[in-house]
Amino acid sequence: MALVTMFVNGQAMSGGTLNDALHKARFVGKVDTAPKYRFFSVRDEFPGLHPVATDGFVVPGELYEVEYDVLRDELLPREPSELELGVIELADGSGSLSMRMRESYLSAAGVTDISDRGGWLTYLASTR
Repeated sequence: MALVTMFVNGQAMSGGTLNDALHKARFVGKVDTAPKYRFFSVRDEFPGLHPVATDGFVVPGELYEVEYDVLRDELLPREPSELELGVIELADGSGSLSMRMRESYLSAAGVTDISDRGGWLTYLASTR
């Protein structure tokens, strides 16, 4: 049984609408990305992380140890088409799988840069 780490920063976090897809995963803890990303809200429905060469931000989230079949069968089929699976860098320099915003959607209607808002949950709280 091969395990990988999966960084989540939106609806798959604890309490989110996709977190049940990780019910077989082991919660490792709250972690941050390296300051190499911009963070976007897509129609205020879900966030998207995108790597940048300059002017990046730290994005907070959660890290899980998960089996490949859980990713394949339970989490990935429920992810929005605007996102794709990729590898990101965490604050401690290690890598992890994560959903990332597809570049082709960065300028789509309803996409807002929320990089300076302190993460998805903080952003959502500020919109209420």
